[in-house]
Amino acid sequence: MATNKDSSPTEPAPTNTTVNAVLDTVARSAPDIRNGLPGRRVAIEGTNPSGESQKAADVYADELLCERIGEIPNVGEYASEERESVVDVGSGLSVCVDPLDGSSNLEPNAAMGTIVAIYDAPLPATGRDIVAAAYVLYGATTTMIVALENKDTVAEYVIHPDGNYQIVQGEMTIPDGPSVYGFGGRVPYWVDEFKAYVEEIESDPGMKLRYGGAMIGDVNQVLTYGGIFGYPTLTNAPEGKLRVQFEGYPVGYILETAGGASSDGQQSLLDVEKDDLHARTPVYVGNESLIDDLESALAGRD
Repeated sequence: MATNKDSSPTEPAPTNTTVNAVLDTVARSAPDIRNGLPGRRVAIEGTNPSGESQKAADVYADELLCERIGEIPNVGEYASEERESVVDVGSGLSVCVDPLDGSSNLEPNAAMGTIVAIYDAPLPATGRDIVAAAYVLYGATTTMIVALENKDTVAEYVIHPDGNYQIVQGEMTIPDGPSVYGFGGRVPYWVDEFKAYVEEIESDPGMKLRYGGAMIGDVNQVLTYGGIFGYPTLTNAPEGKLRVQFEGYPVGYILETAGGASSDGQQSLLDVEKDDLHARTPVYVGNESLIDDLESALAGRD
């Protein structure tokens, strides 16, 4: 994947140039998405397929990425959290995006992101069909985290305002000593086994709460410092909130590639099988030891 105009390219993507082209397009679109946020903070009429209210920025980012990714040769399908169905754009790899993860953070001006999963299969695909996954984080700086099929580490890029980008970490792995945690969902709706597990985490003086309302920002904290993030099963939502195609699979893929683990409470997120494009799943990612403890804590629940 290219870095910037003044840098030598890094190793090519493991499958074909299409993966490189998709990731390049996402990176170079990131400044346009970020620059398009002012003036698009308001909700618009209607909801997305998951029943969530949309911001004008959600629709803008989706339309921009659909147009640009759809023009890439050997991309066959484009799907987005903001669209009910798959868009047929040709033949080849399938691309799923969450165009603006955490758009509710527009009003308080907090972190947001873009999530991308590339599948070598028709949609809805499985986690084992992923050939690359990435997320862009719109924080103090704009960065992109990338995991590729035949790599055992994760790369981090910084994206400049002019659309150029360069690698800053070529072998990013989750630290062995976990120190942060963040869990979503309303506490009254947590199941008892999960509440007990969280109490254990909170009792550890070495663990600090990090929860910002945009999943990808919280996941990036876990990848940076070690720890655990989860959006759990809830008594009023057994499948949780997060969508497996757009969030569960790519985040699980990235954390596992970085040496961590992922789970739906019983198995790797990559082994979850759903036949609906917008299906949900509980999501837990982090250090392997913490995920193992979590699964043990939840094992008593039917």
